[in-house]
Amino acid sequence: MFENLSERLERSFKILKGEGKITEINVAETVKDIRRALLDADVSYKVAKEFCDRVKTQAMGQNVLTAVKPQQMMVKIVHDELAAFMGSDSQEINLKGSPAVVLVAGLNGSGKTTFSGKLALHIKSKRGMKVLLAACDTFRPAAIEQLKVLGEQIQVPVYTEEGEKDPIRIARNAIAKAKAEGISVVIVDTAGRLAVDQQLMDEISALHQAVNPTETLFVVDAMTGQDAVETAKAFNDRLDFDGVVLTKMDGDTRGGAALSIKAVVGKPIKFVSSGEKMEALDIFYPARIADRILGMGDVVSLVEKAQEQFDEKQARELKKKLARDQFTLMDFYNQIQQIKKMGNIKDLAGMIPGMGKAIKDVDIDNDAFKGIEAIIMSMTPYEREHPDVINGSRRKRIADGSGTSLPEVNRLLKQFEGTRKVMKTAMTGNLMQRMKGFRR
Repeated sequence: MFENLSERLERSFKILKGEGKITEINVAETVKDIRRALLDADVSYKVAKEFCDRVKTQAMGQNVLTAVKPQQMMVKIVHDELAAFMGSDSQEINLKGSPAVVLVAGLNGSGKTTFSGKLALHIKSKRGMKVLLAACDTFRPAAIEQLKVLGEQIQVPVYTEEGEKDPIRIARNAIAKAKAEGISVVIVDTAGRLAVDQQLMDEISALHQAVNPTETLFVVDAMTGQDAVETAKAFNDRLDFDGVVLTKMDGDTRGGAALSIKAVVGKPIKFVSSGEKMEALDIFYPARIADRILGMGDVVSLVEKAQEQFDEKQARELKKKLARDQFTLMDFYNQIQQIKKMGNIKDLAGMIPGMGKAIKDVDIDNDAFKGIEAIIMSMTPYEREHPDVINGSRRKRIADGSGTSLPEVNRLLKQFEGTRKVMKTAMTGNLMQRMKGFRR
């Protein structure tokens, strides 16, 4: 997402390259190019014009320091305005109440049911609260079964009523069950339609009024661009929802919805969702998204994702093994599993400053580790713990067992040995530094 916009903005800033100062002429030319970039990203003309007017006003009011080039100053101004346009700060979900009721609304195909499951896992794992999913989409036959499958996957109970067609009755009974069993949060998955129609709006409005949710979230497919913004506006007119969830952020989307919704609807984006994995749900941070759009990466989010998968006890054990030069192929395998849990590999790489542009046209398969995993798991437990015993005949057996080739097995073992040497060198270096400090 945002790759094309990032490239276009980068080209816009080049207009100021080599300029000694900001002038009305070069600013006007740059802003005009920025407006074209936003329109190409499916941002509405009105929003794009308002954004560019603000950027121009800010730029013309700046006294550029001699240490700061006009191009750098413009990047800073655009960054700050992008963040402000998308909402400035992240917005917390309101989970007050006994129980708190979260109503999830949107059109069919927007990803409501999958998001409901992701949100349940997010609240359960990040907030430590008990969650109940209420299957109130009686319009789409597969929705209830889908929610059951997701609930089982994340180990969250799902309330259903076989044969009941009244979503209000189901929601009320689910809330009563939550109260009786001390469950803190009820997430109500609602019905949608292929398009906004009167029946849908009447149904969702009646359900909203009946359950009086503490939080109403509108789920929208980010790939639909300006259609997403118009749909959000139509729903907000009836529901006055609290926030927006953008799904399918890993798809071929130009980013117009993310940039426009707050400006048009006046409601913040609270979550962004990408992929089918239940862990693939992130809080929306406007400033971090602005960083990514301008090619600055998003190191903070990358570190947070790493910390979520960080096992302190396991890290201590690994440190001891490295110090003793006992790092094994099984340890290597476990590290791969932790990386995979962090999310889409290409998205993670894009969070590193400067990497987004470098990997734009590179196809990074999220199953890139499958071959490595197959090779390691085709070894005996002894071979994984003692890789030095893996001779030629063992390598041939491992290649046959993993469905790979002998060169692939050889390459993995060589890479592993290199990784082990680097880690040992790093550990030795740290130890020498500590000893020097101790002697002083």
